[in-house]
Amino acid sequence: MIPIAGLPSDCRLVLFYDGECGLCHRCVAWASARDRHGRVRFAPLQGETYASLEVPRPTDLSTLVALDDRGLHTESGAVVALLRAIGGVWGLLGLGLRLVPPPLRNAGYRFVAKRRLGWFGPADRCSLPGDPSRFLA
Repeated sequence: MIPIAGLPSDCRLVLFYDGECGLCHRCVAWASARDRHGRVRFAPLQGETYASLEVPRPTDLSTLVALDDRGLHTESGAVVALLRAIGGVWGLLGLGLRLVPPPLRNAGYRFVAKRRLGWFGPADRCSLPGDPSRFLA
């Protein structure tokens, strides 16, 4: 059970993302479009939902954070958890990524994370990158 009150019973994962990052917004839009069953909810790392979590959590905003019934996942682990929650062929890709050693996966993740704002710019703060009903504060 995910420790956030008010989530629908079919919610498998909450993805916390940097609400000011263009790449993060694109990733959320991508995930929202492919999550046909609505299993994933989204919330900014700068928001109330993330701040209210009663579990140890990263304070670094340069990482995705995924919360599911197995706990918190960061960096490439969050990407793997997201793909598995979406399911289908993306879930299989997530299982395949688990075969790559985490230090190697995370090195690639950090390489992109350090350059994300320069490459993708800031997020469009006037719009949510997907279905508004799937977003938490």
